[in-house]
Amino acid sequence: MPDVAVRVITSARRKKSVSARWVGETIEVRMPEGLSAGERDRHVRELTSRLQKKRAASRVDLVARARILATTYNLPEPSSITWSSRQQHRWGSCTPATRAIRISNRMSAFPLWVIDYVILHELAHLVEPNHSPAFHQLVDAFPEAAKAEGFLLAVSLGHAGTLCAND
Repeated sequence: MPDVAVRVITSARRKKSVSARWVGETIEVRMPEGLSAGERDRHVRELTSRLQKKRAASRVDLVARARILATTYNLPEPSSITWSSRQQHRWGSCTPATRAIRISNRMSAFPLWVIDYVILHELAHLVEPNHSPAFHQLVDAFPEAAKAEGFLLAVSLGHAGTLCAND
């Protein structure tokens, strides 16, 4: 995530709660006065990361992307597709029975072609619920599939570096 200005406001009136919000292009974090430096830093780091991911996610219209990809690759549209902050070990998930797709908001700053690949992967599960050869045939129709898989593998292994900076 890019560096962003953060303003920390402490208050003796606050006893437990910590909150953060965007004020223009600055993240304002409010917290109790008596927190240790370590606790303060942890809250600032976690809350600013969460707000930046949420802002980045808002730039991608998942419903529109899914509609375009479903039409392009002759796949069914999902009943819903949403960003998820609960997926820490998967890039996306699909429930074929309800046709609901969730995309990890950890991907929100990734290049669009990587997000499209994960959406397409989940759309393919609406046709083939497992990772069978027929499933891979659907996913491999995406021209940048191998490149996107490599990108996701690099990120998973902690070698992302500046991968997210270049679309």
